[in-house]
Amino acid sequence: MAILNAPVRRLHGWMMPLDGWMQAIFLLALRLILADIFLRAGLLKLQAWDSTLMLFEYEYAVPWLSPTLAAWLGTAGEIVFPSLLVLGFGGRFAALGLLALNLVAAISYPDISAAGIKDHVLWGWFCAMLAVFGCGRFSFDGWMVASWRGHAVSPQAQAAY
Repeated sequence: MAILNAPVRRLHGWMMPLDGWMQAIFLLALRLILADIFLRAGLLKLQAWDSTLMLFEYEYAVPWLSPTLAAWLGTAGEIVFPSLLVLGFGGRFAALGLLALNLVAAISYPDISAAGIKDHVLWGWFCAMLAVFGCGRFSFDGWMVASWRGHAVSPQAQAAY
């Protein structure tokens, strides 16, 4: 087994820089998947606003809000939060907002199927991952952090990189 240590270490050393890029691509994919799902739902609600109001009045049971306010807030959340996720601007906030919206949608719709519950659980995990890990380097937030770190390091230390 000792014979394998050197090749494994070389392979690990070669793969290590790819970890950051793979994570960034994975987080970008999560952001785009969630944005697509929720933004389409929000735009559909806007296109058929009368139907949306009727659904919130009779179908969705959000007990602590009036149906009209729930329709406005839900639709706004489904448009604003995904837009922020695409840009990666305030990504953790947007992911938490979508997580809350997803939770309310899953709880307030009484006739949700088992497949619908599975979708909401999956989307909830995606939102939770983005809330915990952030949006990654391919985002406005990531660019700001890299820019901030660049200014925080002295020119002598930067030359060593």
